[in-house]
Parts: sequence; C-alpha cells; structure tokens
Amino acid sequence: MLLAVDVGNTNVVFALYEDRAIRARWRVATDPRRTADEYAVWLLQLMQIQGFDRAAVETMIISTVVPRALHNLQLLADKYFGLTAIVAGQGDAEWGFRADVDEPRSLGADRALNVIAGHEAWPGQHLIIIDFGTATTFDWVDPEGTYKGGSIAPGINLSLDALVSAAAKLPRIAVSVPRGGDSVIGRNTEDQMHIGVFWGYVAMMEGLIARMRREIGEPALVIATGGLAVLFDRHTEIFDHVDADLTLDGMALLAERAASVRRNRTTE
Repeated sequence: MLLAVDVGNTNVVFALYEDRAIRARWRVATDPRRTADEYAVWLLQLMQIQGFDRAAVETMIISTVVPRALHNLQLLADKYFGLTAIVAGQGDAEWGFRADVDEPRSLGADRALNVIAGHEAWPGQHLIIIDFGTATTFDWVDPEGTYKGGSIAPGINLSLDALVSAAAKLPRIAVSVPRGGDSVIGRNTEDQMHIGVFWGYVAMMEGLIARMRREIGEPALVIATGGLAVLFDRHTEIFDHVDADLTLDGMALLAERAASVRRNRTTE
C-alpha cells in the first residue's frame, strides 16, 4: 500500500492507497514542531484501530507547502516504516509538466499535484481547477497539461477570521449557507455576516471563473477540490466536476511515476 502525506497550511492529511483507491484517511492540525515520534503514536494507533498493519505500507510520499514539517515526516518514514519517503517535486518525483509562468519553481506542491491529477483525469481539455484550502486557488491547465497560471484569493475561513478580528463587535460565526436561502438582505448582524461571507464568496468565484474563461477564449472544464467544494457546489452552477481527492490522487500518480523511474534506472 501507499501512504500519502499531504501537508497543508492548516491540516496534514494521511491517506492509505491500494490500487489507486483510498482505503483510509486521517487528519491532524499542521504543526511544524510535531516530531516523528508524536506522528507515530497518533498514526499507528489509528491504523491499528482500522485494521491496517504498518508492514503493509510499501511506499510513502510526502507533499508539503510547509517546508519545516518535511524533516520529521521523513524521519517518520525511516524510523517507523523502514522507508525512504518520496518527496513530491524532488528527485525521481519531479512534476513532469511544463509550467508556462514567470517563476515555475514558486508553484505550490498542492497546485502542482492538482495539475497532474486533473490532466490525467481530463486529458486534452482546458481545465480551471479551484482548490479550497487556507487560500483558494484558481489554476489554468491547457490541453497538453501545461500549467498556464492562475490566481490566489484568501480562503473563506481566512477572510472570516480577518473580519472578526478587525471588527470588535462582530460575532464569530461558522461558514454555512445563510438561513434566508438565496436572499442577500439580512435582518440582523449574524445573518448579514453569513450573507456577506457566503454569497460574497460565491460571487467572487463566479466572477473570476467568467473572466478566466473569457481570457482563455476556448471551452474550459471547471474542477473543484478541497473541503468546501461540496458545500459551494450546491449553490452555484460553475463547477463541472467536484473531486475532493484531486490533490491526493496526484500524489498517488506521482508515486507511481517515481517508482517507474527507479525501475527503469535499475534495469539499464
């Protein structure tokens, strides 16, 4: 089995893959100070509870947008699984696609993995991939799988935190669909905040996607991923597909490619 470890700014997701299918997943808050031993106590207990033996893990791949977290996860692979972890974007696991932008090396690992998985799933088409994370990213992938650029907006929770922090009298609310349905006129402070945050975010997405499609000038599929994709999908028509596991699937594909590179090098 493959253990894929996706380190985001907010959470670290551990996913067990078998034959490209996710068998289990676990999530923990991102903390660059967390040691390999702390990860192991938490992860190995969860694996045992769900009936998975650590010996069944044959490959481990790590993707991170938090560089400080990498060392302890590599140590986790070595010390507790007896493996040298593949690092997404490095060595045998280079991205393998062209980034037609000013600074290709600045592309985040999560976005690169979305490019790989998106082009694999929908080859030969223009894609606009929206990823709902700490930030919300919008990325254009052309029919050849080239990354052409995109945009970055504050994630909805980040926007909400900034609003509450800067305005002393505003209450803290959860991200949810406003009680008034489609109405954008609230009758009290809390409802007005829900409307502004939720429908304001929908309007931002719809506006950016419309502008991107005009700029691309050809039909483009819109693929949504990330935790809030399903919530927004119920209240906008802009998504053609929702794939919550797009980033993790990109890791599984990259791990397969890295293994193939190693095999070919061994037989040469």
